[in-house]
Amino acid sequence: MTDPDGYHLETGPIRPPNEGGAGSLLIRATRNCPWDRCIFCPFYKGQRFQIREVDDIKGDIDTVMKIVDMLEDGSDMSKVPYQTLYMIKAWNRGGKRTAFLQDSNSLIIPTDQLVEVLEYLVESFPSLERITSYARSDTIARKSVHELKRIREAGLTRLHVGLESGDEEVLELVKKGVTPEQHIEGGKKAKEAGFELSEYVMPGLGGKELSKQHAYNTAKVLNQIDPDYIRMRPLTVHPLTELHGLRATDQFRMTSPHERLEELRSMVEGLEVSSTLCFDHFLNGWRGRDGGPLFKTSFSGYRLPDEKEQILELIQEGLDVPESQHLDPRRTRMNSF
Repeated sequence: MTDPDGYHLETGPIRPPNEGGAGSLLIRATRNCPWDRCIFCPFYKGQRFQIREVDDIKGDIDTVMKIVDMLEDGSDMSKVPYQTLYMIKAWNRGGKRTAFLQDSNSLIIPTDQLVEVLEYLVESFPSLERITSYARSDTIARKSVHELKRIREAGLTRLHVGLESGDEEVLELVKKGVTPEQHIEGGKKAKEAGFELSEYVMPGLGGKELSKQHAYNTAKVLNQIDPDYIRMRPLTVHPLTELHGLRATDQFRMTSPHERLEELRSMVEGLEVSSTLCFDHFLNGWRGRDGGPLFKTSFSGYRLPDEKEQILELIQEGLDVPESQHLDPRRTRMNSF
């Protein structure tokens, strides 16, 4: 995009709910997805993956610095694009504490380049307390622990990983391009290198046929990783995905709200971790007896194993509520990110 005034900031389409908006500065380090074959994901289809030049990323950081200075000295902001100004204003008011590197897998950037970007970001904004990014398990697994520690020491503190499932058959079905073993290796390496690790799980991803093994083997993989956070992102089927076609021809049968709760109960019963389990997305659409959300939707979640029994009691409460009162994923077309 041509920007003669130098106020344009390039941002990507997605980020975790707890890493955007007023919470984080969004810095686009890569464009689109290097894998882009998952049959449940509607993003980036047909878009070429690119690693942005280090100087371009630094240029965006310089743009943020310039706009922050303008805000603080009361300069005319009329030439700053609205979306850019809105984000930076909110981030500035919040103390400039967090940043998120976009798009889907920033860790794929060669280590020396990523370290250079991170060091420049930290140098530019010493107030940063947390810098985070999405990453694929296989990408983490291909990095050495030494490389990962360099990246961590340069300032990247948290990784968000789409585990989705720990079951080999489910991962093959949805073309995730990662095996359970790679999930485990990548997760363990991330923890060893000192990253705070969030693993995302998709209830319902196995459909009716693979639901039980999806739950059992996902818990089994998570037990070996023991991530800091386990975040539930229930499956919904977007019309622009390959999975939508499978569903339309009954090759994939979605689970009902109660079936997903049964799946979730099996998964939670199998967890032996010290993680925080989070339902911090509106698509966790189960309802309690009072008609409100069954699970708390805060980013703080439930601490395992201390609150495991509480979660299981809530699941039973949800099973006692008629299915018609829950958000039915079979009728929901929004994405699950």
